[in-house]
Amino acid sequence: MAKVAFLLASGFEDSEMKNPYDAVKEAGHEAIIVGLEKGAKCEGKKGTVSYTADVGVSEVKAEDFDAVVIPGGGSPEALRVNEDIIRFVKEINQEDKLIAAICHGPQVLISADVLKGKEATCYIGIRDDVKLAGADYHDKEVVVSENLVTSRTPDDEPAFIRETLAKLS
Repeated sequence: MAKVAFLLASGFEDSEMKNPYDAVKEAGHEAIIVGLEKGAKCEGKKGTVSYTADVGVSEVKAEDFDAVVIPGGGSPEALRVNEDIIRFVKEINQEDKLIAAICHGPQVLISADVLKGKEATCYIGIRDDVKLAGADYHDKEVVVSENLVTSRTPDDEPAFIRETLAKLS
């Protein structure tokens, strides 16, 4: 089974973390919450869920994981300015491992410079940023492009989870 890193900081969209996280675990995969610091408490923006980081990003290596999931909301904005987050995502991409990002999650992909030549979708508010980062943008519930799976909003979670789990199989 796969070992999946969930990149998280406070302000994430509650369902975009909870539903994929639960689905990955229910499918038998190992889900590890990677935060800015080990033990950091990460609160959802709606206050319905919170998580504690299992490990800090400075402690992780791409070779130890099979995939990364990046929930949306405000969390990606905090993550994308951290050099270790960017290093980790770049390494995962270089190893052609799955990167699944929903809503504002692609902000991290923009900062890691991994969208050039790929197809993607995202929350409409960052659509132009995704295009400027070199992606071919599509306004669809889910876009699978090589090692990337992207979706737009919580409404797209079923498709996002389906395609993420398919890539993990």
